[in-house]
Formats: sequence, C-alpha cells, structure tokens
Amino acid sequence: MGIRMIVKHPDPVLREKCKAVKKFTPNLHKLLEDMAETMYEAEGVGLAAPQVGITKRVVVIDVGDGIIEMINPEIIEKKDEQFGPEGCLSIPGLLGDVRRAKWVKAKALDRHGNEITVEGEELLARAIQHEIDHLNGVLFIDIADKTYSGKEE
Repeated sequence: MGIRMIVKHPDPVLREKCKAVKKFTPNLHKLLEDMAETMYEAEGVGLAAPQVGITKRVVVIDVGDGIIEMINPEIIEKKDEQFGPEGCLSIPGLLGDVRRAKWVKAKALDRHGNEITVEGEELLARAIQHEIDHLNGVLFIDIADKTYSGKEE
C-alpha cells in the first residue's frame, strides 16, 4: 500500500466526469488500498479516485464504522434533508454549508465486481453524496449555500 498525493482545487482533474470501471484487476485493488491509506493519513472520512488523479468511478469511505469501498456507485433512493458544514481534502481550509439528503441508498460494485447496496444516514449519507459528486466533477463549493474559512474535515 502507499499514500498518494491528494489533488488540490483548482486542478482540472477534479472537474472531470469519471469513467466506469470495467475490469476488476490487482491494479484496482491496489488503488483501493492506496486510497484508503491516503484518506486515513489525511484524516478524512472519504476519498474519490479523481482526488488522487485517477478518473475512474471509485470511492472509499469510513465514517468510523469501517471502510466502505464503492465502484461505479449510484444513488438509487434519497429521503429527508440535512443541512450542515462540509469540507474536502482537495480544498483544505474551506468549509461550506451544504444541503444534502439525510438518508441515501446507493448501489455499487465491490472490489471483485459483486453488486452491493449501501444505506446510510447523517454523516454516512453526506459522505456518499459528496464522494459521488466528485465522480461527476462536482465539488461542495458548487452547491454550498455559503463557504467560510475553517479547518479540514
């Protein structure tokens, strides 16, 4: 495993729409492991592949309950609403107040290509939505009601 460099805004790779993963290879497993190690080192709760310069639909999330790996994730259901501060490892020192669904259900593939379903509420729901936005070239600053200086999340 290895720690990768986190791409910082305004790098154009953060604005690219990522491509679906079609091959489940040892290289994909290495990417997932490196992304998890990078996320933990940076003290984040989620990391999307474009944040390490890879335009593939891959995310890792851990809000304290263990690592969740999602390949080609897609939100299939949303409920209720939450509003609160959000940060991003690619935009250090900036926070924004973002409106998100309070609960989400997403489908994705695991590292072996098996379909999985992930349901989350509160912080996990926020993280899933934030990371999937990254895969579509959307940053929290694009949808925040306001942004302000703060420490990284």
